[in-house]
Amino acid sequence: MIDFELTPQQARVKEMIHQFARHVVRPISLQADREHRIPDEFLLKLSNMRAMMSAGEVPDEYGGEGGGAGEAKDNKGSSQKNRFALIGGEEMAWGDISVLMSLPGPGLGGPPVQFTGTAEQKERFFGVFKQPGLHWGAYGLTEPGAGSDVAGIRTSCKKDGKHWILNGRKCFITNGGRADWVVIFATMDPAMGRAGHRAFVVERGTPGFSCGKIEDKMGIRASETAELVLEDCRVPEENLLGGEAHYERGKEGFMAAMKTFDSSRPMVGVLGLGIARAAYEYARDFVKENYMLARALPRYTQLAQTLAGDKRLLDAARLMCWRAAWMADEGLPNAKEASMAKAYAARAAMKICSDAVQIMGAHGLEQHQFVEKWYRDIKVFDIFEGTGQIQRIVISKRILRDPPNF
Repeated sequence: MIDFELTPQQARVKEMIHQFARHVVRPISLQADREHRIPDEFLLKLSNMRAMMSAGEVPDEYGGEGGGAGEAKDNKGSSQKNRFALIGGEEMAWGDISVLMSLPGPGLGGPPVQFTGTAEQKERFFGVFKQPGLHWGAYGLTEPGAGSDVAGIRTSCKKDGKHWILNGRKCFITNGGRADWVVIFATMDPAMGRAGHRAFVVERGTPGFSCGKIEDKMGIRASETAELVLEDCRVPEENLLGGEAHYERGKEGFMAAMKTFDSSRPMVGVLGLGIARAAYEYARDFVKENYMLARALPRYTQLAQTLAGDKRLLDAARLMCWRAAWMADEGLPNAKEASMAKAYAARAAMKICSDAVQIMGAHGLEQHQFVEKWYRDIKVFDIFEGTGQIQRIVISKRILRDPPNF
């Protein structure tokens, strides 16, 4: 059964990352937001901490940092990689979400390579991160006409000798413009539905592969979000993730995308909570400094009740995210729980950030205040990695299809 108490190792990692977020990350947050960028020299300093902050997203055997979260075990010998990732992710998001999303590493491109790639592909693509300097991977699924509807992608792939020809556009791709490689999902024929999906690793410099516009966003401004263009892009057949035999079972390309979401959605939920916790603590301290809540005034009573409600939301959402991560660490199917965690945490986080602005009034909307930034940053958490509406569809389908497990 899941244990909600942090182990001594988890507590040490949590405190270490929190202090790093407080003293190194938070001080550059507002400037990075105004300038829409994080200096490369700052990211280069952070790259040495990738194992700690990304929870071993580069497997040890392919160049990951040994001794970090990826090796963590509980007292029964079970992996706690995903649990560590959530603990570290919340603290880094508390510091600044743009910095976390800009960290060098494979990012969301890592899970499909790890889950689907051949041994040679894992060695080749994860090996990029052994090299000195800044290196990123990315995940290219969303299109102008297909975001939450994964089955509706229209980027095409066609076999031509020893190459595949890809045509299409991907949008809202985190770190897409600077990535060394991007996992691109395409379809052989839309009429085939999910059975036609294929996943490719497209490397920077591949003929026909280019970066379009870099988005100017409302929130998370310092993180790069790019449009990617594939025009008769010739991808070597060895870059088809898993090889052609892997797709003979029918829906393996689609399942590669879904399995990524099962591991990433609890993380997205807890990252939103990191932002919300920062806003909650900021508003709580503002109230302590400016109001005497012991006085029996309706305004003060409402403030106290709002803070109490937000604290309940924070704790409940965190436990849902931890449960989904625990199931992933135990090798248990967690699609329903991952969607529940993401859907609940995103809505809870938006309410908490909104409440912080409401509590602080005009002060909460000043551009030099963190709360105004967090209010802008949090909205996308109910959109990316599958909208809240899509999460509720996934949850309802699983409830009606699967036998109850609780």
